[in-house]
Amino acid sequence: MDRVDVGDVLLVKTGAKVPVDGTVLSGEGSVNEASITGESFPARKEKGSKVFAGTILENGTLQIVADRIGEDTTFGRIIELVEEAQDSKSEAERFIDRFSKYYTPAVLVIAILVWLFSRDAELAITILVLGCPGALVIGVPVSNVAGIGNGARNGVLLKGSEVIRDLSRLDTIVFDKTGTLTVGKPTVAEKEFYKDNIDEALGYLASIERESDHPLAKAVLEEIGETTFLPVENTEVIKGAGIIANVNGHKVAVGNIALMERENVKLDEKMKTDAARFEKNGNSLVLTAVDGELKIMYGVRDQIRPGVKENLLKLKKLRVKNLIMLSGDNQGTVDLVSRELGLTEAHGNMLPEDKAAYIEKLIKAGQIVAFVGDGVNDSPSLALANIGIAMGSGTDVAIETSDVVLMNSDFSRLPHALGLAKATVRNMKQNIFIAVGVVLVLLASVLFSEWMNMSIGMLVHEGSILAVILNGMRLLNYKLR
Repeated sequence: MDRVDVGDVLLVKTGAKVPVDGTVLSGEGSVNEASITGESFPARKEKGSKVFAGTILENGTLQIVADRIGEDTTFGRIIELVEEAQDSKSEAERFIDRFSKYYTPAVLVIAILVWLFSRDAELAITILVLGCPGALVIGVPVSNVAGIGNGARNGVLLKGSEVIRDLSRLDTIVFDKTGTLTVGKPTVAEKEFYKDNIDEALGYLASIERESDHPLAKAVLEEIGETTFLPVENTEVIKGAGIIANVNGHKVAVGNIALMERENVKLDEKMKTDAARFEKNGNSLVLTAVDGELKIMYGVRDQIRPGVKENLLKLKKLRVKNLIMLSGDNQGTVDLVSRELGLTEAHGNMLPEDKAAYIEKLIKAGQIVAFVGDGVNDSPSLALANIGIAMGSGTDVAIETSDVVLMNSDFSRLPHALGLAKATVRNMKQNIFIAVGVVLVLLASVLFSEWMNMSIGMLVHEGSILAVILNGMRLLNYKLR
């Protein structure tokens, strides 16, 4: 790629990876843009369309002119955004590390001051020993370890105490659509059959789709299931429309409405109404006509994950104010999913840099933001958000960039993770209260009573350490109510 310059013309053939961001000069084809947009459906490209580095041309041949190369491409920008976002977190982490060192010197200074004013070395040493933050030092780590252990047992990987603190405070969750709120695999969602001999038509359809590797074809074959396959002859691919072939002496057309119109297939009012309803529901249409008569209409779409709606309601009960979806899919499909799930906002046609910019805008507005995604294209947003949450079946870069991983891509673990983080932070505050309270009582007793001595103080001190350990271990049995 070092030898390619902006303005160079490149030829991309079927199965090849697009090497640069560019504009199509000639040719047509379907490009798998999952690495950029996260969408499972290939995007149709023709003259004037934009293509992105790292995407794959599944069929067709494209002649493109290079607009951006190397680090300037969309894929290169993804890597740069990840690095920038990860760097932006390190300063906050260093600040927390410095702050944690203040307590012990403060106790030492108090002991020295007591000795200077009282000249009582035994009193000063007693204050120094009893003021030692044993329970305070151990209380927070015990809570964190117990919380992280509970998460691991329940399919949630929490990457450290800072993650738990930020996760407990979040008020906005932003979701990618495909692979997160939806399964990420197109399936037949609706179907209608017309006239007679449907079983034969299904066999013809399966015979044709078996020869295709298009996601829609795979969804149709999965829906049909076992059937008898027949020889397919005189196959003609109509770009952007579908396939025409001869099967068992019959002319079979499989494709969209445009193909039906091209083949003069008559659609009555019911068929037109069904097609409009399927499309309104966010489906891609797969129509099958045999000898000029429409027999089968399938509506194929990516399905919402089972139980997602119920889990989103749990998140709302955990005081998440905003549930937002960002997707590279078209706005119509995005709006449909949003209405079904009751989301606060939904935005479509978004590239990775658009998602990252939106996350940054929310953070600047003072919101504590978590982003949930699974793809390479989600990694900048995962790194930039206050909390990045990756699905366990996602790409390695998404898992590496994230702060929380939902193992086995079980979306129901997300409410548990949030509830666990809140419980862990409460537990830490309880331990701090116990530790500091005991230290204050001990110091006050040393200064203002006659019965307190080193032995009693150490016994109470050790008891406080045991108390915070037992309190922290309660988190191991935490379950979301």
